[in-house]
Amino acid sequence: ENVLKRDFTTTYINEKWVGDITYIHTSRDGWCYLASVLDLHSKKIIGYAFGKRMINDLKELCKEFNIIQSFSKKGCPYDNACIESFHSSMKKEEIYRNTYRTFEEANIAIFKYIEGWYNRKRIHSSINYMTPEQCELLARSAA
Repeated sequence: ENVLKRDFTTTYINEKWVGDITYIHTSRDGWCYLASVLDLHSKKIIGYAFGKRMINDLKELCKEFNIIQSFSKKGCPYDNACIESFHSSMKKEEIYRNTYRTFEEANIAIFKYIEGWYNRKRIHSSINYMTPEQCELLARSAA
């Protein structure tokens, strides 16, 4: 069920998270999988996992931590537009500009992009031209 119903508005950090999986190709190791989770308030990538195969533990983890899952309709990226937008930006700004030979090379590049660039230096008009890190710090100091 789509619980969010495309309502991406928030009033505080960690109110709503969105997540998705995308594929990244390496010449030696083939297709690898990136699962990312974004906080809708700060636009910060709060977690991600990169692997050579997909793992199906998410449902159990959500149940364990009382997380309500919301699913978009198959083939309807607008239901999950915020995380789709992040993956699109990452691919345009980093992935498509490089060729990764190995899983390890891609893993390092993804880490540098998310932790070194996206969360800490890349500004977003939707959060008053702050970085996700700045937005999160401001929200925490106001709480």
